[in-house]
Amino acid sequence: MSKPVITVLMAEDEPPMPGLEALEGQAVVREARHREELEAALPETEILLVTDFRTDMLQEVWPDPCNIRWIHATSAGVDALMIPPVRDSDIPVTNARGIFDRGIAEYVLGAMLLFAKDTLTNLSLMKQHRWQHRETRLLRGSRALVVGAGSIGREVATVLGAMGVSVVGTARNAREDAAFERVHAQQDLPDLLPEADYVIITAPLTPQTEGLFDADQFLRMKPGAVLINVGRGPIVETSALLAALQSGRLGGVALDVFEEEPLHANHPLWDEPNAMLSAHMAGDFIGWRAALGQQFVDNFQRWQKGEPLNNPVSKEHGYVSNA
Repeated sequence: MSKPVITVLMAEDEPPMPGLEALEGQAVVREARHREELEAALPETEILLVTDFRTDMLQEVWPDPCNIRWIHATSAGVDALMIPPVRDSDIPVTNARGIFDRGIAEYVLGAMLLFAKDTLTNLSLMKQHRWQHRETRLLRGSRALVVGAGSIGREVATVLGAMGVSVVGTARNAREDAAFERVHAQQDLPDLLPEADYVIITAPLTPQTEGLFDADQFLRMKPGAVLINVGRGPIVETSALLAALQSGRLGGVALDVFEEEPLHANHPLWDEPNAMLSAHMAGDFIGWRAALGQQFVDNFQRWQKGEPLNNPVSKEHGYVSNA
């Protein structure tokens, strides 16, 4: 019996994914860092492991006939992977659900503390050698709205709840969830925004969430509220966000994702005094690549045994279908 071929679509400068050496003797693992390598490997590929989302290139060299039987994305979001030959096929797609949850939740907590304790002003005053006493806010008793009550959103709600924050969420459908005071339907978002001190975006990018936060939504937000986006950049219209921030409507923003990445060096967001920006790294804790490798290896063992794969993703909605 021949060994299945696993092709790893990787960035050109990316080191090998740790943990895949455990598959020696069970599968043939090929790395594809360049178009020519990917085009040569795909016709024999049964499992496609995607760590770099150059999906335009993937679509250009998609094989016909296609022997791919499973695609795994080493990310929580899979929107970039949903090119037509993937979306319109019956190939199962899985993702890295669970790996980044805690890291992102701690990032959100850190961002909230940054604004509650006015740390950005502290840093500015420190550079000026100025001693200026001020009072700051407590997180306890504040209200947070988590837009996207999936796996990551639940972990955010759990961490914030331990700090005494009142947390509600939104999802495609309303439901009861012990991590939240209440999970509302996404259509209720406009009614929830005026009550939230912190609005946290953890939702995937879908046709329903793209451009969700526009000028009208920012006008609905509570004056002085803080927006934190750890979901996907295109969920927020950057021009509307910048206007809301510069007008003082927003008390601050913490952004880990952007409409265009990397953020251009001359973008005005870099110089906003009430903004904290990071390079799409909120969930990337020390050891995250090893954790991703182990997750894939574990799922491969299930695939070999014919067992249901962990973390199957809905191609239509972009979330884990068994969440």
